[in-house]
Amino acid sequence: MRRQALVLALALLPCIPSLAFDFNTVAKKAKQLSESAYKEPKKNISPLLANLSYDQYKAIHFKPEKAYWHDRKLPFELTFFHQGRQYDTPVRINELVGGRARVIAFDPRSFDYGGLKTTAQDLRHLGFAGFSVQYPLNTAKSKDEFLVFLGASYLRAVGKNQAYGVSARGLAIDTALNSGEEFPRFTEFWIERPGAKSKQLTIYALLDSKRATGAYRFIVKPGEQTITEVKSQLYLRENVTKLGIAPMTSMYYFGENQRAPVEDYRPEVHDSDGLSIASGTGEWIWRPLVNPKRLLVTSYSLSNPSGFGLVQRDDRQSSYEDLRTRYETHPSAWIEPIGKWGSGRVELIQIPTPDEMNDNIVAFWVPDRLPKPGQPIDFEYRASWGKQSQQLPPLSWVTQTRRGQGAPRKPDGSVALYVDFDGPVFKKLPRDAKVDIRVSADANGQILESAAYPNEATGGWRAAVRVKRVDDSKPVELRGFLQNDNATLSETWSYILPAE
Repeated sequence: MRRQALVLALALLPCIPSLAFDFNTVAKKAKQLSESAYKEPKKNISPLLANLSYDQYKAIHFKPEKAYWHDRKLPFELTFFHQGRQYDTPVRINELVGGRARVIAFDPRSFDYGGLKTTAQDLRHLGFAGFSVQYPLNTAKSKDEFLVFLGASYLRAVGKNQAYGVSARGLAIDTALNSGEEFPRFTEFWIERPGAKSKQLTIYALLDSKRATGAYRFIVKPGEQTITEVKSQLYLRENVTKLGIAPMTSMYYFGENQRAPVEDYRPEVHDSDGLSIASGTGEWIWRPLVNPKRLLVTSYSLSNPSGFGLVQRDDRQSSYEDLRTRYETHPSAWIEPIGKWGSGRVELIQIPTPDEMNDNIVAFWVPDRLPKPGQPIDFEYRASWGKQSQQLPPLSWVTQTRRGQGAPRKPDGSVALYVDFDGPVFKKLPRDAKVDIRVSADANGQILESAAYPNEATGGWRAAVRVKRVDDSKPVELRGFLQNDNATLSETWSYILPAE
């Protein structure tokens, strides 16, 4: 009788649902992880997989018919990357269904090894190196890969009719410092199973490194421009010198303002041609990229920026003439802070590269103040990928920067630069408007000449600047903008002339 009464009493208790998996679940894991000593991940691949050539590794691919969710006919599908070469530690990947997580198991039968002869020993204890996401981006008849998470905390995405170029990272630590850079890595992912009509995908990630841990949520929305809404909470194990938030990585080999170092039939080779910054005060800044002979680190101090990004403004095929890589189809990446980020700086790092195989451009936000280790650091932002993500100033913007003397002249050690501007402001100017270029140089530069005149071919304006270095072994910082009767007409052209 007592037992029956107890059963009845329990049945009448209110139902308490189990806690569903959400961002706070990952944040708690990150906090707990930060309170323990860092453990270096163990390498688990065989010598065969560790010593694969680039082509051998690229030949290993996930079988399309094995794509995760393929048999469920969902709008999104997942495929996975095999371990090998530098991807020598596994990443744990989980599926979330109804708020509950279950591991997606590694199965070598889901991979095509491209003729590589492996043994059972080679494939023991393996996991995934990363994953990609497919969606009917370009046509409703088939699914296209548009998002990849692979290596450290790297990810990259594309919009409609785009090809991969610029990448992003979860976090950058001490980049370009003499002490050496630390590369945090995503160690575990949780991916929500989408609904039959879902147009977005939610991905959670746990980040770990020697001096920092972090929780991330990515809400991914593919389209003409693909949007990734990022929510992050970071914890420091130790103090760091430089913490890079919303880092982007790209490649600049040569372009219109820098001739090819070797004979090359292509006019330009780059994934991005400039850094764009919306300061939050109304000023827009454009910094054309260069491939320097020595490391270049520059920054822009701001408070609560509206946005910044590594941009591929030049999208004409004739500018590249590369039918294989198609640089004109590479997306721009634009970071739009959500909420107030406070004071800090946008930092641009440009690293010498001997070819186009190396990502030599890095940009990120560096906050002025960081809390003590153990206290949370919260940042949210929206990352846009695609041509539509080229955020343009309201008045006018730089379309190209060209370097070189326009006509033979007696050598005097000067450098000539021609900067083209375009935008709606010029349509409102009277034909006889007096437009000037306000340009200045740092202490290592002397402005010898400057002028602005209409560009009848485009309807915009062109500025010509001739500058001379004081010390050829040092760079020169230049800064200029167009004005009419003291009214600003353009974004700020911010150029660095590398040392010889």
